[in-house]
Formats: sequence, structure tokens, C-alpha cells
Amino acid sequence: MKCVDLFAGCGGMSLGFQNAGIEILSAIDNWDKAVEVYNKNFSHKCYNHDISDEEGTLKIIEKYKPNMIIGGPPCQDFSSAGKRDESLGRADLTYSFANIICAYKPKWFVMENVDRIRKSAILSDVVEQYQQEGYGLTAVIIDASYCNTPQSRKRFFLIGELGGVNNALLPKLKENLNSKPMTIRDYLGDNLGINYYYRHPRNYNRRGIFSIDEPSPTVRGVNRPIPAGYKKHSGDPAEIELSEVRPLTTIERSYLQTFPKTFKFEGTKTNLEQMIGNAVPVNLAEFLASTILEYEKEKVDKKHLQKNLFSNEVNFLIPETALHRMSC
Repeated sequence: MKCVDLFAGCGGMSLGFQNAGIEILSAIDNWDKAVEVYNKNFSHKCYNHDISDEEGTLKIIEKYKPNMIIGGPPCQDFSSAGKRDESLGRADLTYSFANIICAYKPKWFVMENVDRIRKSAILSDVVEQYQQEGYGLTAVIIDASYCNTPQSRKRFFLIGELGGVNNALLPKLKENLNSKPMTIRDYLGDNLGINYYYRHPRNYNRRGIFSIDEPSPTVRGVNRPIPAGYKKHSGDPAEIELSEVRPLTTIERSYLQTFPKTFKFEGTKTNLEQMIGNAVPVNLAEFLASTILEYEKEKVDKKHLQKNLFSNEVNFLIPETALHRMSC
């Protein structure tokens, strides 16, 4: 299967799909800093291009002839961390993604977003658009911690198969989930050299200190030091001394997004934190891609089996004398 990644960022989704065995042909993003990081880590090209230019985007895609398109249109207008105002214009890129899919018609597409998009009128609009073009859709919210990722990050995925059946992937997705969430210690062992860390809360009604013996909360694009005068929350571990707690570094946070240590992050701390926070966890992307490939393989195997059974039945039903007459 061959793929182009739209809204690729620094490449979390691309890397996960590539690790699963899907060939990434190219990628597109409109943030030059993310494009620079992407191009340092992949052999194929990431274009710095505005995807709202749908005609220009289609020209790039058509050069590569993929049978899959993936992407995560900007989620700020739906996100609990954003203003949740669909009139701000960024949400329009969800329409652009749908328009591009429906114009090019790949065999498969995968759209990623925050789980709040399910309450959006935009989602209803694009679902109707995809169905009118003949896509069978699977809509699902997945917690990354059940997909080999040490982070409790819930994300919405809309997966489309041209000529497919609605919800066809649900049984296999459920089957492939881990039975329990992955903790930071499960994933990194004692490599961080700490048992607790500080993660800046959105407000001080929430705890800020977490253990590595649980999945991390969602990695966001904000990473601040523990403020002077921080008062422990009732949910913070009672036994911990604040002087012993630190925030995770930028690179450590990339590990929670399951980027490998070999991945090259270059740029300012602010830009890198934003890229890492925006990324689809690599292992979550690999989980999705592997599930799609398994589903495709089972369909192909079933077709071969049906074809072989049909052939055997025909050969069995025609007597040798009839075959002899036919050959004469």
C-alpha cells in the first residue's frame, strides 16, 4: 500500500504507518519548521504547501498516485485546549481534507482529530460527503495507552474504504487493543531516572504531579517548569517532596509520543514542544496501519480461498469423459 500524508507535522503518523509496512511516498505541511524536521528524518519529500489550496495539493498527490491518504487537519477549533470556535477558519481545513479525498478517491483514507470533533457539525457534513462518494466508514475514539503508547491520549479516527462497509474495521481494532494501559515504566523502564514528574495543569483545580507507574496525561504543546509557590493538589502523591520533582525535557516528551531516540529534532524549544505536542504518537499510528493491513490481507486471503474452492468444485463436477470430449 502506498500513501501520502497531509498535515504531516514532524512525521509521527508517517513514521507509524511506515513502521507498519506502508510505503510513504510524500508528505505535505504548511509549517516550515515542522517540514524541516520531517525532511531530516525521511528519505521521501515533505512539501511546504498550504493544503487549503486544494487544486495545488491534488497536483502534488497525483504525481505520486497513492492508494491511501492520511492526515490530521488542525484540531484547535475542536480542542479542549483551544477556543472551540469552528468559525475561526482552521476547522475549514477538515472540509479541504474531505474535498481532496473525494476528488482523488484513494482506496483508503485515515483522518485523525481530537475526540471533541464528534460533536461538531463539520464532522456530520464530511461523513455525508464521504458516503455519497461510496466510502464505507469506521469512526472510532482510541486511547493511545492501549496501543503500546505510555500516554492516556484519546483521539478520534475516521477511516474510509472506497466501496467498503461501514464499521468493517471495528472488530479487528477491538481485537488488537492491549488488555491494559501502558505505563511510562512499562515503556521506558527506569531510563528517566525519576519516579515522579511535573506536568503543568490547565488550571490549578487539577493535579500537576504524576508517577511513571501510570500512563502520562496527554502530551500538549506546553511544557512549563514547576512554578514557585506551587501548592500540592489533593490528587498529587502525598509522600513526594516538591524539590525532587521536575518537568520532563522536550526529548523525554518525544519518547512519550513514542518517537525513537534516533529521531532528529532540531529547532527552538518552543517550536519543538509544539511539534511534539501536535504529533500523532508513532505507535498509535502503527497500530492503526497494522490493523488496516491485517484487514486487507484477510480480504485477499478470503478471495483466494473462494476462488480456489470454486475451481475445485468445477473440476470435481466435470467427469473425465466430458473433459476428453471438450478437448476434442
